[in-house]
Amino acid sequence: MAYTHTNSKGKSYILHSRTTQLKNGKEQTIYFFAKEEKDGALDAVPDGYEVAETKNGLPVLKKAK
Repeated sequence: MAYTHTNSKGKSYILHSRTTQLKNGKEQTIYFFAKEEKDGALDAVPDGYEVAETKNGLPVLKKAK
């Protein structure tokens, strides 16, 4: 079951991750929310991160304090 976050406006978003190759050759994992479930959907928020919302109500991951 994919992790779903319902924002303050009542819309649901599903958490995803993807590993990308940077120009210097290193790999970096990016996290993003989408309205539909796609490849790379995660079951839980990664350790050390928390979900926050922008002013527009879009969910984002932030490093936990």
